[in-house]
Amino acid sequence: MKVLTIKEPWASLIIDGYKEYEFRSWKTSYRGKILIHAGMSLEQDMLKRFQDYHLNCQKGAIIGEAELTDCILVDDEFNEALQKIDPIVYGRSNHTETYAWKLEHVKKYKNPISIKGKLGLWNYEGEKEDDL
Repeated sequence: MKVLTIKEPWASLIIDGYKEYEFRSWKTSYRGKILIHAGMSLEQDMLKRFQDYHLNCQKGAIIGEAELTDCILVDDEFNEALQKIDPIVYGRSNHTETYAWKLEHVKKYKNPISIKGKLGLWNYEGEKEDDL
């Protein structure tokens, strides 16, 4: 099962349904189910920005899943469209936002799976898919 480690509060924004695009500096041809792992890093400077979203940020755990359906090169037109969706969520971040990974059918896990994350798109060999 493919996993993507995402810093908080961004991982929780996805799992709680506020953010449908995850941004990366690299593209992927992978499409399909992907586990969302909340990394050990918490971007403290972003917490105040999202205080009205009442996020329950976690660290070091697979907190849910989604389906990766597209990988879009971010240009000015796409960026403007995102600003119209939610200027707080899609406002300026601390990261390079070259590619937008479209995430759909997001599911939050009731029981997060504690595990150390990795860089890039990595494989989870733990519990069977039916157990997640």
